[in-house]
Amino acid sequence: MRADARVNRDQILAAAHQVVTEEGADASLRDIARRAEVGLATLFRHFPAREDLMEALLRASLETLTAKAAELEASASPHEALAVWLRDAIAFLRIYNGVVAMMATALADSTSALHASCDRLRSAGARLLRGAQAQGTARSDLDGDDLFALLGALGWIGDQSAFASRAGRLSEIIFEAVIAKR
Repeated sequence: MRADARVNRDQILAAAHQVVTEEGADASLRDIARRAEVGLATLFRHFPAREDLMEALLRASLETLTAKAAELEASASPHEALAVWLRDAIAFLRIYNGVVAMMATALADSTSALHASCDRLRSAGARLLRGAQAQGTARSDLDGDDLFALLGALGWIGDQSAFASRAGRLSEIIFEAVIAKR
């Protein structure tokens, strides 16, 4: 990639982070291009579809969260690993309003640009859950899909202005339902 093209791409991603954080996953692509100080055509040259832009924007965060699961598996008790990872996953979902619906759609569509990253994240959470279940500190009747759905529900709650003030409390209730206190 040419140096100027790389600069434009980086500017677009930085602007997308700002705009999507402020306005949510459905933010205007025109606003993102304007904030990046590039034309809309330049944005589309780099990211032909909204999902391509969101995949590039979210990929690093999803990979970091997936890697964190592996680090926690190696360094913490299964109980602690799951608890820390769940809180980190919820914090990530709260950064970008509306990302939960996009991730759920991507998970169901293997051709989606976001599918692989979301699937790796779901698998990482499932491994942590199985570890805590083997230790006897997590509900045995849940699986990785259930855990991912619960995370999505908690992310959705945080996206709703009517419920946002309760999101932390409701997250703790769900954590207590999933993870046994020690």
